[in-house]
Amino acid sequence: MSINLPSDFLTYLANGAFKPGTRLPAIQELANILSISTGKLREQLEVARQLGLVEIRPKTGIRTLDYSFFSTLRISLQYALALDLSQFYRFGVLRNNIEASFWLEAVKLLKPEDKEYLRELLDQAWEKLRGNPIQIPHFEHRELHMTIYSRLDNLFVVGILEAYWECYESVGLNVYADYAYLHSVWTYHTEMVEAILNDDEEAGYRALVEHTGLLHNRPELGRYQPPANIEETHGYGSN
Repeated sequence: MSINLPSDFLTYLANGAFKPGTRLPAIQELANILSISTGKLREQLEVARQLGLVEIRPKTGIRTLDYSFFSTLRISLQYALALDLSQFYRFGVLRNNIEASFWLEAVKLLKPEDKEYLRELLDQAWEKLRGNPIQIPHFEHRELHMTIYSRLDNLFVVGILEAYWECYESVGLNVYADYAYLHSVWTYHTEMVEAILNDDEEAGYRALVEHTGLLHNRPELGRYQPPANIEETHGYGSN
């Protein structure tokens, strides 16, 4: 089946099935291959670069990159946030449902070294929260969630989860948070990790669902909330 792509260069990339890191012909030669002008090719190359499909450097030329759904998604999401910050809330609802839907599958795929890493992240986070001065364990927060889903063989799921954290940082939620909120979040994280270590996926799932509902109670999130007529549901049934 032939897929109709929106540019000659994207079609060339897809049909070539190049391995990541493959060096492509120079611009003039590539324009001749595609039977288009160099100006048009440069425009198409820039689109491909923005999509994370190629890198263009003075000395190494044009090289292919591995496909990443996150790379293609992040630009659209950043634009959506620039138009309307409440899109963060809507995207967060999507992310919450995805994490819940793939929790059992993801946890069962984790290896012993992954579980040990989760334990280390937990310890590091509590050390920051109990330190003087207190530090926000944002790195640990992002790493913990992404590690849980890291073994999934689904680049679209992982790409959406990566994009969520990109948005989270874009709207500044990694910079400040109330201590009580952080304590609650990491109490749930502790329950999640302990459940994973004890092979109790259902208990971990319950802690996850309760935890992801906390974000929308943060007072500084008021400006990201959608209009009142939009139903505020996290898609978890009774939770």
